[in-house]
Amino acid sequence: MSKKATPKDAAAGVSQVTFLTVAEVAAMMRVSKMTVYRLVHSGELPAVRVGRSFRVPEKAVHDYLDGAFIETA
Repeated sequence: MSKKATPKDAAAGVSQVTFLTVAEVAAMMRVSKMTVYRLVHSGELPAVRVGRSFRVPEKAVHDYLDGAFIETA
């Protein structure tokens, strides 16, 4: 039998998420802020809109980078 999620459970899950600004993501990836905005707007990098700015979950950045690696000969 599954337990019904409560608002407290949801808050506990969200409180463990670390959000980064676009500038922080750009610095981490060593790209421009415009590149990060393009990734967010194209849907390649998930983000949350807060007012007029975006916040990107840190795990989403790591997942994106893990999937971006290519193998060479």
